[in-house]
Order: sequence, then structure tokens, then C-alpha cells
Amino acid sequence: MPTLENRSVALSLQRLTAGGATSIQIADAVVTTWQAIEAALVPVIGGRGIAALFGRSLHLIRASHPWLNGAGNHMHMDLELLRAALSQQESATAAAGAGAHLHSLSELLGSLIGVSLAGQLLGPVWNNAFDGIEEKENLP
Repeated sequence: MPTLENRSVALSLQRLTAGGATSIQIADAVVTTWQAIEAALVPVIGGRGIAALFGRSLHLIRASHPWLNGAGNHMHMDLELLRAALSQQESATAAAGAGAHLHSLSELLGSLIGVSLAGQLLGPVWNNAFDGIEEKENLP
């Protein structure tokens, strides 16, 4: 069952797409969000831990978003590969894939450390995800 935070991220991605955001703008916003996730989680689970979560969450959605297969692995979180994979899609497809990846991460983290602690760690990230992207990117 999606959490309020996951619904907020999904709605933000849908709003960006509806507002005319390009896949490049979506990719940039998603990479910024992953950087915030990394900053929130690395002190708790380390760099290898976040890389493993990044890769595992990609693995879990690969059947529905196979174009994300090359965007990372369990040993290294490569945000430039993710940016490239998202940028090559139509904006709605990029938003759907990014939303699924972020949702998968949230569910995976919640199953590992508990929903409450995951919410405490990622709540600020979800609350600020994609804030101000319209102003920063001059979307129509």
C-alpha cells in the first residue's frame, strides 16, 4: 500500500509531466532527489548500503521498466547512468519509471528497517522532492 509520501512523489512527477517538463528536466529533478536520499541514508547505512538499495530497487522494477536495466547495479549508485536512462524516454515514461524506482526504494527500506524509521529518514526528502522545479527549470 503506497504511503502518503509515495503518493506525494508520484503526484509531483505527474504534475511535472502535465506541466510540460521534458524528460531531461525530470531526470535532473530525480537525480537531485536521489542525491538527497543518499545524503539522508549514507550516515545510517553507508555508501555500500545505499548502492545496494538503489540497485535492488531497480532490479525489482525491471520487468515493468526494462529500459532502466542499465541504470545501476548493487555495487555502485551511478546517478549519471540513471539520468541518461531517464533522459532518453518520453517525459511520461521517465516520470513513471522514476516514480516506480523511488516507490520501490521506499518499500524496500521500510521492509528492512521499519516503516516508521524509514519515514523519519526519508520524510524530509519526500516533502521537498521536486519543490521549485518549475521555477528552476522555467517550465511552461
